[in-house]
Amino acid sequence: MKIVIAPDSFKDSLSAQGVADAIALGLAEVWPEAQLIKCPMADGGEGTVAAVLAACGGEQHRAEVRGPLGDTAQAKMGWLPDSRTAIIEMAEASGLQLVPVDQRDACNSSTFGTGQLIRFALDEGAQRIILAIGGSATNDGGAGAMQALGVKLFDAQGQPLAPGGLALAQLFRIDLSELDPRLAEVRFDIAADVDNPLCGPHGASAVFGPQKGATPEQVQLLDHALGHFADHCAKVLNKDVRDEPGSGAAGGLGFAAKAFLGAQFLPGVEVVAELVGLVEAIKGADLVITGEGRFDAQTLRGKTPFGVARVARQQGVPVIVIAGTLGEDYQALYEHGIDAAFTLASGPMTLEQACNEAPRLLRERASDIARVWRIAARKI
Repeated sequence: MKIVIAPDSFKDSLSAQGVADAIALGLAEVWPEAQLIKCPMADGGEGTVAAVLAACGGEQHRAEVRGPLGDTAQAKMGWLPDSRTAIIEMAEASGLQLVPVDQRDACNSSTFGTGQLIRFALDEGAQRIILAIGGSATNDGGAGAMQALGVKLFDAQGQPLAPGGLALAQLFRIDLSELDPRLAEVRFDIAADVDNPLCGPHGASAVFGPQKGATPEQVQLLDHALGHFADHCAKVLNKDVRDEPGSGAAGGLGFAAKAFLGAQFLPGVEVVAELVGLVEAIKGADLVITGEGRFDAQTLRGKTPFGVARVARQQGVPVIVIAGTLGEDYQALYEHGIDAAFTLASGPMTLEQACNEAPRLLRERASDIARVWRIAARKI
């Protein structure tokens, strides 16, 4: 019996590695002889670096960077020395979790720290940089990141622009003369599950600005400012990517990555699956168990269980999900390679209790699944 355990993290509870470990303990209680292969996963958001390093045995490097509102932040970066690949979670440097709720400021927050992390990766000798761009606190079109990499932005008086998306409305000139030349030698991949354009009713400001602190009036101002930034970028770069899918990701960092870095967008779960060798792990498996904190119709938008199920389906391997909660329309996933789904809670409990007791609950649920599977196997 070969079982692949490939879950995402359970937010505010366990890392993907912790979830995989707990599930493995439950399975081993019933199948001590089973071959259990743990492949911690992520979908390009928070936890991507941890999942990849847990599966690949890479290194974690740290750098001091500028946070979204200018404060100093300690950010970590994943490093795979054999392939000279850097894995950067922009949330480490420019993430919403770095800003208290009452201080969130979509108008003035900056991706400068993310650019510093990219420069740090270049200094390490990176040949490939993977940017996981979920969870941003920013709405600056990636301008801050590009400034950290040498792009100069000036207003009509020849003064450098202030940080943040709102200041882009004052942009008069872009100077690329000091853009880091090493960028042209590096492959950039963006791991994301967002396909919004930069501007408009489905753009970065309108869709994601409010959760970053923008009022309805500020959303309109930011949308205009990003459009103005895109106009100037199109002139100096001789291309306009503002309407391409993903340009609105991470407050427009997707736009800058496409325009200045030539980045290609890939579903985050596919990037992680490639790095951890998920396809090879699933070959010849009898069962795959995956999971996430909340399993519902939104999982179809490229979340980990959906991506894992796609790989398993190609190999003809059944997939079972263990989730913190089963949300609305989760049954829709049964048409996409998921064979069954189970929730953690065995009875009424608060979210805090479920988070605190997640290791035990995961172990018990995995043991229950193994017992049912064993009965079914005997009857075949």
